[in-house]
Amino acid sequence: MSMQDTCSMDVDTCIDSLGEAKIDSPIMKELNGSSIDIFKEDKDKVLIELNPEKIAEAVKTGASLPGFELAGPRKKIYFDPSKVKCALVTCGGLCPGLNNIIRSVVLELYYSYGVRHIYGIRYGLEGFIPEFRHDVMELTPQSVVHIHEMGGTILGSSRGPQDIEAIVDCLERMNIGILFMIGGDGTLMAASKIESFIRERDLKISVIGIPKTIDNDIHMVTKSFGFDTAVDISTGAIKGAHKEAEGYPNGIGVIKLMGRYSGFIAATATLAQQDVNFVLIPEIDFDLEGENGLLTKLEERLALRKHAVILLAEGAGQKFFESKEREYDPSGNIKLHDIGLFLKQRIQEYFAGKNIDVSLKYIDPSYMIRSLPANSNDHVYCTFLGRDAVHAGMTGKTNMIIGNWNDHFVHVPVPLTAGKRKQVDPGGKLWQTALEATGQGSLVNP
Repeated sequence: MSMQDTCSMDVDTCIDSLGEAKIDSPIMKELNGSSIDIFKEDKDKVLIELNPEKIAEAVKTGASLPGFELAGPRKKIYFDPSKVKCALVTCGGLCPGLNNIIRSVVLELYYSYGVRHIYGIRYGLEGFIPEFRHDVMELTPQSVVHIHEMGGTILGSSRGPQDIEAIVDCLERMNIGILFMIGGDGTLMAASKIESFIRERDLKISVIGIPKTIDNDIHMVTKSFGFDTAVDISTGAIKGAHKEAEGYPNGIGVIKLMGRYSGFIAATATLAQQDVNFVLIPEIDFDLEGENGLLTKLEERLALRKHAVILLAEGAGQKFFESKEREYDPSGNIKLHDIGLFLKQRIQEYFAGKNIDVSLKYIDPSYMIRSLPANSNDHVYCTFLGRDAVHAGMTGKTNMIIGNWNDHFVHVPVPLTAGKRKQVDPGGKLWQTALEATGQGSLVNP
């Protein structure tokens, strides 16, 4: 396979291509000569770092600064729209916006490019494996027109690895030209392996990733779809917990949200609904006992205000389970111990030992949030992601994802992001503002 790259600034931002794009984009005909401003070029870059001093130094010395390719339609495309076949697959856990992405991709392929062969692979990577006997779904504008109003994914999903060679066999049998993979970090790593097998066989198949994680922890991506909806719905849980806590003497509301390794949802929801007194996230250590421990600070809060709300991410406080044996899910991820139920029990035991009556309400809205339809902000965001994924795929680009960086949609190489994780910066504005909003201070003993 003759791979070309369109990198001019930094090797880490190179985007692979199946070959030279020679076909006039059908979008040009739709514009009827009114404007060509929508077209981007591979040389259009979005700088990774907007440090004024570094930019000034680069201008002075003539040095290049690393940047991502700007996403969007190109004047020339690689695939013939009348002949290319496209496939979409959704993998991993549910997330608001999955159906919106599917809808956006299908509508852009069909109406902007005139592609008529679009297939949905059922139940994640299992759908490629003959032994599972999952049907393929034909996707048309009629079949996707209302799916954004529903949660989940019409294609279904699954977890766990599958035989990469068998997946590529299936793509070859189906004569697929562009594969759109919608999923999280595990899916992106699978996409990289699939692309490697495609390259070895010298096949002309483009692999385009659309990163999905409700936790917003994709490396080199400012925001992932579904995050806005998760924060939006989480505020409702905080309101409920706050009213329950206020309604009883020594009332305590405990809410557990998503966030295996990154606490973006919990920290952002804390600022969106400022009724939280303690927020616990995986990136920040905390103790239970002792003068600075959570239980001591909680007792002080109840003595002062008679109620308290505690918001925690599911990955917080895993150090309290270090003595227990680790278990893994089908995708190879460590199964987290339930910090929510653990904390609920410890709080009840602590106050019972002091003969202090408390009224504790525990709320876990996680799976309800995951399966809900996307809100308006996420719907718009998914529209941009899906359409830009189509532009990239039709141009013949591969082994890349559509991301958002410095307020622009960009092409990010899969190797630059797969297997890495974005986390809340303890010294950054998000966490420092969350600390100001809660007033919790440090929960670690001297």
